[in-house]
Amino acid sequence: MLSKRTIQIIKSTAPVLAERGTEITTHFYKRMFSNHPELLNIFNHANQEKGRQPTALANTLYTAASHIDELEKLIPAVKQIGHKHRSLGIKKEHYPIVGENLLAAMKEVLGNAITDEVLKAWEEAYGVIAKVFIDVEQEMYDEVDNKEGGWKDFKPFVVVDKVKESDVITSFYLKPKDDDILPEFLPGQYITVRVKVDGEQYLLNRQYSLSDASGKGYFRISVKREAEPNKPNGKVSNFLHDQINVGDELEISSPAGDFTLDVKKDSPVIFISGGVGVTPMMSMLNAVALENPNRSVTFIHAAKNEAVHAFQHEVEELMEKLSNGQTFICYEKPQNMGSGDHIGYISKDVLEKFITDEADYYICGPVPFMQAMIESLQELGVRQESIHYEFFGPALTLEQMKEAVIV
Repeated sequence: MLSKRTIQIIKSTAPVLAERGTEITTHFYKRMFSNHPELLNIFNHANQEKGRQPTALANTLYTAASHIDELEKLIPAVKQIGHKHRSLGIKKEHYPIVGENLLAAMKEVLGNAITDEVLKAWEEAYGVIAKVFIDVEQEMYDEVDNKEGGWKDFKPFVVVDKVKESDVITSFYLKPKDDDILPEFLPGQYITVRVKVDGEQYLLNRQYSLSDASGKGYFRISVKREAEPNKPNGKVSNFLHDQINVGDELEISSPAGDFTLDVKKDSPVIFISGGVGVTPMMSMLNAVALENPNRSVTFIHAAKNEAVHAFQHEVEELMEKLSNGQTFICYEKPQNMGSGDHIGYISKDVLEKFITDEADYYICGPVPFMQAMIESLQELGVRQESIHYEFFGPALTLEQMKEAVIV
């Protein structure tokens, strides 16, 4: 229990964290990795470079300071972050390292503006906040360890098939090296892939959505080759595309994540995806086709053109298994006249045709795409609780992700 004085002090720091939180957390990560470079084997380097991880931590600190006297309100956010921590292998013993470097970063960034009393209060508060995370994450570790076929940390899998889905997306079918059974997972969850890339000093971790239904005897991930003009090539995605073939091994963690579909619900479901954001939707669509084929399903997908449109034939086959399914395909610049259902972006006018009372809307894609879809649905009167979305990367809200992209 924190004293009233400590709570008062922590709450008083919320405005400072709102203004300078990202500055503090950016310095924190640089400091921590300098002191503990071994942690670079755990954290996603790309999220650091893009500013997403510091932004996510800054938001967590601000929220914790604002609700330090009612930490139960943090539990939904803690669980979302906890899934990512558990998937990456972050453990109880890492939290003291974080606390030490975070408090030092506060002092180094804020200087004389932060007093010893405030630092002492934050030291006490961090202990309480860290325990909330540790307890939630320990439950998650215990759950996967006790689940049939589940495991803690990372486990070697063998690539049993490699399938090109489009010019930029390739699927990898994975089975355990020890031939053990696979744990059940929820449609929309992801796994972490850990690889050692030649020329890289540290292990690299990336989280990829599972793109097929559970219970098929394999995990499937579908990876986009990140190779855009004026941007560095994705180290892991290009490694997987170019270096990993059938028979090779990959280390992966147990499925995690809370961006999931309740397959048993009878309410209409509308999937809205852009580009590689289609991958969690494929898991959801496969699951519905297997377990609830009478459910009303609308599958809306946007791609630049036919060449980069993944899973087109698989979606068509799945739609034949549904009694009430429809697709709507948008191409920004189609290669052939008459391809798709719409030329250009998915606009509010397009979405309006598919608005259905009591429907659930699942959205995934690039940040600008998701921003446009979410705002359009809100303008069309869709309730916030019916809109489900997740960004690839750290746990961020829409506004925070926009800020991270700007950074």
